[in-house]
Amino acid sequence: MTREFISFPQDFLFGTATASYQIEGAVHEDGRGESIWDRFSHTPGKVYQGHTGDVACDHYHRYREDVALMKELGIPAYRFSIAWPRIFPEKGMKNEAGLDFYRRLLEALHEADIRSFVTLYHWDLPQWLQDRGGWANRDTAEYFAEYASLIYERLGDGIDAFITHNEPWCAAFLGHGFGVHAPGHTDWREAFQAAHHILYSHGLAVQAHRASSHKGQIGITLNFTWVDAATDSATDQAAAEVSHAFNNRWFLEPVAGRGYPQEFQQLVEQRIGQFDFVRQGDLAVIAEPIDFLGINFYTRSVVAANPDDALFGLRTLEAPADNRTEMGWEIHPDSLYRLLTWVQSVTGQLPLYITENGAAFADEPVNGRVEDVRRIHYIADHLEAAKRFVDAGGPLKGYFLWSFMDNFEWALGYSKRFGMVYVDYESQQRLVKDSGRWFSEQIAAHKGQVRA
Repeated sequence: MTREFISFPQDFLFGTATASYQIEGAVHEDGRGESIWDRFSHTPGKVYQGHTGDVACDHYHRYREDVALMKELGIPAYRFSIAWPRIFPEKGMKNEAGLDFYRRLLEALHEADIRSFVTLYHWDLPQWLQDRGGWANRDTAEYFAEYASLIYERLGDGIDAFITHNEPWCAAFLGHGFGVHAPGHTDWREAFQAAHHILYSHGLAVQAHRASSHKGQIGITLNFTWVDAATDSATDQAAAEVSHAFNNRWFLEPVAGRGYPQEFQQLVEQRIGQFDFVRQGDLAVIAEPIDFLGINFYTRSVVAANPDDALFGLRTLEAPADNRTEMGWEIHPDSLYRLLTWVQSVTGQLPLYITENGAAFADEPVNGRVEDVRRIHYIADHLEAAKRFVDAGGPLKGYFLWSFMDNFEWALGYSKRFGMVYVDYESQQRLVKDSGRWFSEQIAAHKGQVRA
């Protein structure tokens, strides 16, 4: 199907991924509480054409159909997130119906012989917690540990691996600094407070996991954007270093036990004031040892110095028109190899998983088929980059394609399609794209099988 398959070691794990608010719908059913994304998406002007996740892919009612489709495609592992507001819709209120939904989903996955990677937080903070200050409030970290402990206790036996947080960079900086994600704030001091408290909550959740009876693995997923300088000039090189610290080092290095990058922290403190929200012992909690690191990678940035940028003096160049996705992101698989190599220089032999990688293109069915050849090439090229890293001795253990199906793409609503399965949002019909068939065949070839 246009590309040969890529060979990996037999224990390499393939999977696909989704997130609760992006697919579940049923936002008012079975006791679910309001999330910050419910509030944000219903605020006029915040999301493309006023789209919301109220229905999304209706996965809450169609999960058996979706799991059956994964089984048909031979997907070995599924990464999904639990909606915190389904579990604690109000302060101190445990919602049994929410727990039951995820228990049924996990049972369906087990029956289909699909391994479960469960993300505890993929951005849908309960609104009642936001009303108390959200991630800018240190208490939210304690509430997160309480929520995590309940999930370990009630659902842990059916879960292969936990991911505490998905992309804290986005939750903190897009949500509290740039203001384009929920809760939509534009306060950079608050953004760095939120970033610290999310990392602190990660450490608390890992500690709670170690204290529980659950024996599965636990890690965190960070998003990375490899950075290149626009030119060899000293100013552009310096700008690239600042961007690298902001986009990559700020979250990885504390988790790896190195603390926050000092030069960049000093630069941030010049903008927002002293980091008095970092308390003694916090960095040790954040550095609680994990079993694996999840890596989300989509593109690179080419950065130049920009004295007119009041934040960090940066300007990101536009990606070439003939080599970018519908998100405007450059397609640059070699940067995945370079990123993985750099991450290993920080984390050593810690097992790594690519927990998201994929591309949005303008998919439309024609005669019952979606011929998304560009996505096939995107996936194959990035798998080849990942294979180079594995062949060089890198500890990469798996690859999860984003996304299993088209879904609510946050502030962009339903305008972008990342899925290997096409979703008609009016009828909720699913249609496997050519890329989904290719990925299925890649998995079958990896297993030494031949699929019809």
